[in-house]
Amino acid sequence: MADLWEDLQSVANAVPVSFTSAPGERGTIKAKSNFNVSEDVAALRKAIEGIGTTEKTLIDILTHRSSSQKQAISKAYEETTKRILVNDLKGDTRGNFEKLLVALARSPALNDAKWLIKAMKGAGTDINILIEILASRTNKQIKELSAAYAEKTKKTLIQNLKTEVSGDFGKAILLLAEGARDESTNVNADKAREDAKALYHAGEKRLGTDESKFIEILCKRSIPHLRQTILEYKNISGKTLQKSIEKEMSGKLEELLVAIGKFFNYEIKCTISIWY
Repeated sequence: MADLWEDLQSVANAVPVSFTSAPGERGTIKAKSNFNVSEDVAALRKAIEGIGTTEKTLIDILTHRSSSQKQAISKAYEETTKRILVNDLKGDTRGNFEKLLVALARSPALNDAKWLIKAMKGAGTDINILIEILASRTNKQIKELSAAYAEKTKKTLIQNLKTEVSGDFGKAILLLAEGARDESTNVNADKAREDAKALYHAGEKRLGTDESKFIEILCKRSIPHLRQTILEYKNISGKTLQKSIEKEMSGKLEELLVAIGKFFNYEIKCTISIWY
C-alpha cells in the first residue's frame, strides 16, 4: 500500500513548469491518448467487483484521465452497471484514500461546489477557499460550479455569498461569482495602457486608494487584456502591480487581487515573471 500512496502523492505534488489545458480542463492530469472508455469501465468493474479491490487499477485510471474522460467513464459505468461509480468507490475504499479517489472521479464543478459549501458551513467563512476557487475559474467553470452548488443546496451561490461577505472584498467576490468576466481574446494595447494608467492614478498616484477601480478592472477584464495591462503598469509606474496592491491595500481584498494576478501569471507560462 505504501507504493500506492507514493503514486498518489506524486500526482498530488506535481507542479508543472508550464501549463496547458483543453477548454474546461485544469490541473496536472492530462487526457490519455488512445482513450477507450469501454476498456476503462471493464477494468474498473474488475477492480471493484472482484475479491478485494485492486487499488492500483483505480489509481492508474483515475490519475491518468482528463476530467472529460473521467466523466465519460462515469456515464458509461452507470449505463453498464446501473450503479454510480462514486458510490462504488465509497463502498470499496476507506479513509483518505476513498476521499481522494471520489474527488478524482467527480466532476470539477461538483468538487468546487462541495468546497464552497464547506467554506460557508457553520459559524465563520473560510475566505481562503473562496479566493482560491473564484479567483481562478473561467466563466464557464463558474456557471458549472454554480449549477452544481444550487443543485446541492437549493440556493444560488450568489444568495449565500451575500450573507457571508461584505465590503470591498464582498463586492469583488460577488463580481467573480457572477461569471461576468470579458472573454474576448483580442487585446487593444491602447485600452490596456488606459487601464494601467487608471490603476496607477487609483493607487500609487493619489493619497488613499480607490479600491473600486482595482475591483472593476481586475475582476471584469479579459485575461489577455489584463496580461497586457500588467505589463503596461510596470512601464508606467516602475514597479509591478502586485507590489502596488500590497502597498495600497490590506486584508482579504489584497489577498484576492494578488491571487487573481498570480493566476494570470501561471496561465501565461512565462520564463520571466511579469507579476513579481
